[in-house]
Amino acid sequence: MTTLSETIQINRPAHEVFTYVADFSNCQEWDSTAIAATRLNPGPVAVGSRFDVICAAPVSNIHLEYEIIELETDRKVVLVGRGRFFDVTDTITITPNQDGCELNYTAIFKWQPWVDKIAPLMQKRLEHMGYESIQIGLKQALDDNFQPPEISASNSRADRFLPLALSRFTKRGYRLGRKHWHPVSAYMGNKHVILTGATSGLGKSCAETLARLGAELTLVVRSQTKGLALRKSLIATTGNDNIHLEIADLSLMQDVEQVISNLNQRNQPIDVLINNAGALFNPRQQTSEGLEQSFALLLLGPYRLTEGLYPLLKQAASAGEEARVINVVSGGMYSQKLRVDDLQSEKDEQYSGSVAYARCKRALMIKTEQWAEDWADDGIVVNAMHPGWADTPGVETALPEFHKITRYMLRTPEEGADTINWLAVATEAGKVSGKLFLDREPRTTHLMKSTQESAEAREALREILSQWPAPQSDLKDAG
Repeated sequence: MTTLSETIQINRPAHEVFTYVADFSNCQEWDSTAIAATRLNPGPVAVGSRFDVICAAPVSNIHLEYEIIELETDRKVVLVGRGRFFDVTDTITITPNQDGCELNYTAIFKWQPWVDKIAPLMQKRLEHMGYESIQIGLKQALDDNFQPPEISASNSRADRFLPLALSRFTKRGYRLGRKHWHPVSAYMGNKHVILTGATSGLGKSCAETLARLGAELTLVVRSQTKGLALRKSLIATTGNDNIHLEIADLSLMQDVEQVISNLNQRNQPIDVLINNAGALFNPRQQTSEGLEQSFALLLLGPYRLTEGLYPLLKQAASAGEEARVINVVSGGMYSQKLRVDDLQSEKDEQYSGSVAYARCKRALMIKTEQWAEDWADDGIVVNAMHPGWADTPGVETALPEFHKITRYMLRTPEEGADTINWLAVATEAGKVSGKLFLDREPRTTHLMKSTQESAEAREALREILSQWPAPQSDLKDAG
């Protein structure tokens, strides 16, 4: 039997520390030996919660199945891990004090008989791993004092060479990026998040992650049936029942205005707004309000929603922490230049849904930069992200040939959504504004000089969008 024990001081409330450490799927962020960790059963973290942890070892990886056997909220959690070579009992005790709390981590290893004889030879190595995991890894994760994100030298070089930049959109690009990520221990139990387009793909993955982290969610969805089913699933999976629905077709400005009205009447500050709803349309379609569908859903809708919710974002920021707006754009925007003379795709001889989609995302990226500048003194951080090439139902339906060719390179929805969640949660993500992110790093907004817009075009976009609400004919003429 071998016993290891480490104690650290954390200058944060005990409930925040407990929330992070009790979910043992987080251990891969701080344990020096853990290379993967997953939750094995649904529901809130409780006695009986199980986790699969893969630890690196000199000869082969070690799988440990952990189970929580004792839990005292905000104070103590005891887990038993079972594996081929040993069983281990981990006891994490949190004691509040005037500076935050003290965390003691004790691990008791019970070796299999055939390993027990050589266990003393591993004592110093185990002590080193324990120190590295708790005094360095867990302490750093819970101190949560990382520098503002910057682009790495590798990605900076990639952004100067189009084929290499595109290679970063793949699953391999995601795996390369995650090697350099910091832990994310920020507490979300007191945050209110608005998320559009939550019933499938990236949005559904975001909803699951943010619900599991304890955020209060308001999901803006088009289908009430799908929305209710999602809410039921999220409650069952995460134990978080603080989930609300707003039913709206965000390509209809009447529906957008109703959502704005409903949320302003609730008068609840908004900590995070995620503009994720989207679709690709072929052939060209108009909404019942006379607007081109892509323009309405992908640009005018999120523009009007964000402007309309500004008072609630400002309320959240005035409470002492920054409010955040996250605009989900697309790598496709790299192929297109802003066309303020044709925002509704009326002038091209042949309509292309993918081109219309990309142009709207380009315009939304520009609005991201403008909002970041306009609202800097209000404490509202505005950033955009693109998910790379993710295998979502929307991609498979709208771009079947692309999906067929690239399906083995595509990211999972969870991988594609990761940076959305990081922008919503991570403390360091609130330290920058007006940036485009991929895999938690700020990236260039243009890969080709031919897509660069003029300062005059940027201001024209601001002027055209600010005309809403306006007669529909005026909007068409402005496009």
